[in-house]
Amino acid sequence: MAVLPIVKYPEPILTKAAREVVEITDEILQLMDDMYETMVASDGIGIAAPQVNRSLRIALVEVDEETGLFEMINPEIITVSGKNVDVEGCLSFPEIYGTVERADNIVIRYFDREGEAYEVEAEDYLARVFQHELEHLDGKLFTDKIIQKIQPEELETYMEENGE
Repeated sequence: MAVLPIVKYPEPILTKAAREVVEITDEILQLMDDMYETMVASDGIGIAAPQVNRSLRIALVEVDEETGLFEMINPEIITVSGKNVDVEGCLSFPEIYGTVERADNIVIRYFDREGEAYEVEAEDYLARVFQHELEHLDGKLFTDKIIQKIQPEELETYMEENGE
């Protein structure tokens, strides 16, 4: 496994829709392993293939040990409901943070590394992370949705004041 370079904005791959994965090959599995190593090494909780310069509809999410690792191939959001606003950051935008409105509850469908289909219902923080990563696959960026920008030195204070 290898730690891959994270693509930073304004690289064009970040604003283009990624290609669908048509076959799960050894190269795809290796990419997923490398993406995981990259996410962990970067202290991230999610990563999408365009962030490592691959135009493929692959995203990984691991918010904590309890929910575990989601390795998603060709994921799509099926339903959304509710709304909430919370702070986000992104590996492709170091030192940029801001509040973003997202759906509070979602259902996603995807294939895992074995080609098995899954539907997962997520709420709150997990739903937010899924939406953030899946938007990367469509070439959409969280910075286009920022309501209130938060300076890096203000982030800890913001989180404390908002009970996070």
